[in-house]
Amino acid sequence: MRQGPLQPGQRVQLTDRRGKPSTITLAEGGEWHTHQGVLRHDVLIGQPEGIVVANDKGYEYQVLRPLLNDFVLSMPRGATVVYPKDSAQIVQVADVFPGAHVVEAGVGSGALSISLLRAVGDAGTLRSYERRAEFADIARGNVEAFFGEAHPGWGIELGDFQEKAPEFESPASVDRVILDMLAPWECIDAVKTVLAPGGVWVSYVATVTQLSRLAEQLRASKGFTEPEAHETMLRTWHLDGLAVRPDHRMVAHTGFLLSTRRLADDQTPLTLAKREKVSAPSAEDRQAWPAFDDDAVWDDKTLSTRNVTGKKARRAAVHAQTLADRAKEVPTRRDGE
Repeated sequence: MRQGPLQPGQRVQLTDRRGKPSTITLAEGGEWHTHQGVLRHDVLIGQPEGIVVANDKGYEYQVLRPLLNDFVLSMPRGATVVYPKDSAQIVQVADVFPGAHVVEAGVGSGALSISLLRAVGDAGTLRSYERRAEFADIARGNVEAFFGEAHPGWGIELGDFQEKAPEFESPASVDRVILDMLAPWECIDAVKTVLAPGGVWVSYVATVTQLSRLAEQLRASKGFTEPEAHETMLRTWHLDGLAVRPDHRMVAHTGFLLSTRRLADDQTPLTLAKREKVSAPSAEDRQAWPAFDDDAVWDDKTLSTRNVTGKKARRAAVHAQTLADRAKEVPTRRDGE
């Protein structure tokens, strides 16, 4: 799907002279109508990507297959997607390698799932868990639309990861765990069960309060290395002759990434040395901090995150499945192979 001449059923991105991209799915005899005129799909089918074509009014477009970044930002969505800048960091920080066995919880619209599946390859596996059936349907449709078929190493299940962990065929059999959820500290015991010693756990959280609580709970569990956290901000630049400057807009905070590694059983993590003038709080002090009240409700309302209605999610799921069905109609081999 990503090489050779353009074929019916494939998605292409048309960019006009203003830099505005539009994505269409090619079909024999199809037409793309805009206020600028009509572009017939047959003009594109059989052509290599990278061409410049004009519609019936002479309005020109640059034609390319959409990249993963383009697909993620335009695909049907229920939950907010993990942005490409964060997906790239997750794959790198977690050191997801070809053939790895990965567990993911909090699938959302499937953007991160696609990046993880590309990283593990056909020889690896990705086991995904999602609470909401509508989101699972959206993710399934988006993954199949991107790959053109169901990925051989992917399985998605409904339910909570921490409840499903005891059902794993063998403990300590997972290389990487990626969590995108409201209260990842509830999964500490589950991660201990499935993650192999030395395996990497990366959590994606939106707020400082979530980040702080997860870090403290990890330290208290004494089964993981000292957690590390960071966020990534992306700023593009304006390039026009000598007028080279930062753009006025940027993709700033989207979420924090916290990473840690599983220690072997019965091992205690090292306490990292600190400067003497900085007094670390005691375990008793940490337990007394009100921010870690076990009665606190961690949900979309208290964290001010966007709540997706079931109607909108189901509509996005239908859209994603339509794209997946179209993608499955694309020949998997180029002519002559």
